[in-house]
Amino acid sequence: MSEEFRRALYANSAVSLDNDIIVPDLIGTTEILSDEHREQLCRHLPARAEGYQWTLVFSTSQHGFSLNSMYRKMAKIESPILLVIEDTEGNVFGALTSCSLHVSDHFYGTGESLLFRFTPRFQSFNWTGDNLYFIKGNNESLAIGAGDGKFGLWLDGDLYQGRTQSCSTYGNEPLAPREDFVVKTLECWAFI
Repeated sequence: MSEEFRRALYANSAVSLDNDIIVPDLIGTTEILSDEHREQLCRHLPARAEGYQWTLVFSTSQHGFSLNSMYRKMAKIESPILLVIEDTEGNVFGALTSCSLHVSDHFYGTGESLLFRFTPRFQSFNWTGDNLYFIKGNNESLAIGAGDGKFGLWLDGDLYQGRTQSCSTYGNEPLAPREDFVVKTLECWAFI
């Protein structure tokens, strides 16, 4: 994808930081997201996720530390998914995926996906156009963003250990101060 095309494609979706952001209601209880977190994330939602309530579809606190349980909870959901992680060191980061997460032999998703982090300040990392390695999941792991053998965000099947690296899909910096992290809490929100 050419740089000019990418700029034109995303120019219309850019939200001015001067606009008042209406933070939608939550259906479910969050242990991670503050109002400030939600306001920052609202500025980067794709158009088809705007205006919807955020509905909790999976939480490690409620549903356990199991990737397969997370897949089952999303089986009938047709919505982008906001995956938010708090690690054991208090860092908050995650991904916005263009669709629900499921087992697949191949990468899936679209350029609406992004990675984000709140430490040391809020940053979102949009699709670079370099590849189409958005999401790939199996029973043992989930990867979001890839390239050159590195993953933007990788989680094991127990949703306990993770890794974050720079990847060409998003041109991101690692989402946490340490490349390898331990999940304290993980939540998945749908826009329905």
